[in-house]
Amino acid sequence: MSTAEETHILITREPTGVAQIRINRPKSLNSLTKPMLTNLAKAFKELDSDESVKVIVLSGTGRAFCSGIDLTAAEEVFKGDVKDVESDPVAQMERCRKPIIGAISGFAVTAGFEIALACDIIIASKATKFIDSHARFGIFPSWGLSQKLPRIIGPNKAREVSFGAIPLTAEQGEKLGFVNYVVEASELMSKAREIAEAIVKNNQDLVLRYKSVINDGLKLSLGDGLALEKERAHSYYQGMTKEQFKKMQEFIAGRSSAQSKL
Repeated sequence: MSTAEETHILITREPTGVAQIRINRPKSLNSLTKPMLTNLAKAFKELDSDESVKVIVLSGTGRAFCSGIDLTAAEEVFKGDVKDVESDPVAQMERCRKPIIGAISGFAVTAGFEIALACDIIIASKATKFIDSHARFGIFPSWGLSQKLPRIIGPNKAREVSFGAIPLTAEQGEKLGFVNYVVEASELMSKAREIAEAIVKNNQDLVLRYKSVINDGLKLSLGDGLALEKERAHSYYQGMTKEQFKKMQEFIAGRSSAQSKL
């Protein structure tokens, strides 16, 4: 692997437990080559296994978050590799136990849109545009856009967006429910870090369990999801010792006392 390819996916870790992955190919609007896909997938896998990392922030360099697959590498990427989980960043994001915050600015196109939707929380700058151009270029979706978008924004709106390759602004994304916050570009990373630091302050075992039960439950009917929550709650509490219950009670009592003084 060349040095240039290595610098297209940048990883930084902070002592706070927040890690950042940055797609760094701005001259090509952060379009993804085959090595970049593999490196991005490896980055999520690596940070997921690093116990010092509590939250991951994903962003892009320049005026695009990610403009999709580099079409000069399309055949190499799509033929035969579409089921390769190890080089599939979306598959690795979905397997990742840690919360992923997408700090999205500029264009998030096709594969870039799919990567954004694989984040647990999305912060978007006002200049962001989400575009599904699969139908425009004759590319079949394989990272979940055809299934996730209709479930998030409704099937009729998703058909319009996907069949027509019609851009969604950050503000529209917020109204439709897949963007958490819309901010100025200059505030993007500070807002992402603010949310990441709020997550880091909490019980990390519970954060991981919470992400898992939400994401697993979304694949089920409401009834089955409620049963899943009940089952996992029972297993969690059955595994707690008396000392752990005592610490929980002391912690809650301490928080309640502090809040009452405000």
